[in-house]
Amino acid sequence: MGKFKQVHSNGNMTINYFHYLKGKYNLNEKLRQVELQNCCISEITLAELKYGAECSDQIENNIKMVDSFAKEITILPIFNSLSVYAKEKARLKKSGVILDDFDILIGSTAIANNLILVTDNKKHLSRLSNIKIENWIKR
Repeated sequence: MGKFKQVHSNGNMTINYFHYLKGKYNLNEKLRQVELQNCCISEITLAELKYGAECSDQIENNIKMVDSFAKEITILPIFNSLSVYAKEKARLKKSGVILDDFDILIGSTAIANNLILVTDNKKHLSRLSNIKIENWIKR
């Protein structure tokens, strides 16, 4: 299989990665197929994970888990995605569609880098133009 990169969405698929560590959602097979080193997340996703850890009942454990994960995966900067973000946010606003700024930034990062956005939130993120989305969750 050729190498390719994936972007994990607004924390939900990345959080599901942690569930994978506990054997949930059948993500282990998909991660074996693509290999974690071929995956990446946005800086925004990392910020959301850190926020989630700070809000959790097990802050120290979750911070360690997030920090360990961040060392294993490529973190994409958002700078080259800002023009896509601005265009998409303006387009969505003009059409009366509201989407969380972080979701637009994460999706814009995938679009700007020509990556597949892996998310369990296809309903909202599919509103972005030219986005490629996959959902790896099997319920």
